[in-house]
Amino acid sequence: MIVNETQLRVQYYETDQMGVVHHSNYIRYFETGRTELMRRIGLSYTDLENAGTVMPITNVEVRYFYPAYYDEIICVKSSIKEVPKARVSFHYEIYNEQGKLLADGKTTLAFVNKETGRPQRAPELMIQTLSEHLLKV
Repeated sequence: MIVNETQLRVQYYETDQMGVVHHSNYIRYFETGRTELMRRIGLSYTDLENAGTVMPITNVEVRYFYPAYYDEIICVKSSIKEVPKARVSFHYEIYNEQGKLLADGKTTLAFVNKETGRPQRAPELMIQTLSEHLLKV
């Protein structure tokens, strides 16, 4: 399993009048965590797109346990558990500064040929990079 942790500060615009993070922002936190995980292992969306692959999200799952609040530092723990074939799943856990699990979830992304718009298998660049990192763990 490949794991990355990203720390974020909850911004005022992400909250309601009670200072509680609006539920939709957790999906944004997932995206930041996913992007940073990929960057850490040497893959970026730009690299994949330049190689002809885009990755639309096909499914999002979120479970909320406790709220995050304005100005808190939260930790987004993102992981990939297996080398993808036709889709890739990222798993997430979001913790507050005290280590309390606030939410968890998963996103599933497909691989689509940028020019044709047709589904495709996982690009070799991603398979190779993920395989190398999964073997290190």
